[in-house]
Formats: sequence, C-alpha cells, structure tokens
Amino acid sequence: MLEKCATAKERWGGVSDIIDRWLQARQDMLVLYCKLSDFDAFEPEQHGDKVRTLCQMLVDYSSAGHFEVYKQLVNEAKEFGDTEAISEAVELYTKIDPTTDVILDFNDKYQETDDLDALRNDLSQLGDALETRFAAEDRLIAVMHDAHKDLVA
Repeated sequence: MLEKCATAKERWGGVSDIIDRWLQARQDMLVLYCKLSDFDAFEPEQHGDKVRTLCQMLVDYSSAGHFEVYKQLVNEAKEFGDTEAISEAVELYTKIDPTTDVILDFNDKYQETDDLDALRNDLSQLGDALETRFAAEDRLIAVMHDAHKDLVA
C-alpha cells in the first residue's frame, strides 16, 4: 500500500495513520486490562468472556506491531538512510520479543478456559511485560518515525 505512493508525504504520512490506529488499539486493550485487574469487582462468571476478549486484543495488537507497524517503521528509516535508528531498532526488538512470548503464553492459557484461579498472578506478569513492551515500542516510534516528521512535511 504505502510503497505505491509517489511523494514522501504520501508515503510516510500513511505511517502516522497506521501508528495512530495501533496506539488506539493499545489504549482499548489497556482499558480492558485495567478492568480485569480490578479484583475488588472480580466476578468470575463474567470475567471469562472478558479474558478471552483481552486475549484476542493482545494477539491482534502484537501481530499488528510485528507484521505492520515495525515493518513500516524500518522501511521509513531505510528510506531516509537512518542507520542509527535501524541499529537502535535491533536493540529494541530484543526487549519486545520476550514480551510477545508472555502475550502468547497468556493467550494460550486463557483463550479456551474458564479456570481463572491464576488470573491475578498472570495479569500481573502480563502487566510487567506490557510495560516493557510499550516503553520499547514508544522509543521505536520516536527514533524511527518522529525523527523524520520534518523531512516528510
């Protein structure tokens, strides 16, 4: 899609839209995560569906990151010859990849079960992983996209 655009603004302005949608998905996911983490209002019979919804949101979010957003960010950095950003991206991926494993493990455990006995602990571990992931992703956006905004204008 973006590869067919003629000008830098057409080409890389679309990355902003992709990032905006992705960050909105992150926010929506976090809202549900926070609701599930409120164990004062814990109702096991209602949480099963919410946990499965969170699983789907987590997988969709991480997939979009790996297969759409990161790819576009790297392409943008390459287009602008930003070798420093690409080098930093490699380092940031080493922080992001283990969080993907945590997300997939959480999904595998909760997608098909109503056994929520370990949910509190698993949500805590997931929250730690998400915090690490979001910090690395935010840095990735800063060094690979925000750094080129003026060049696109």
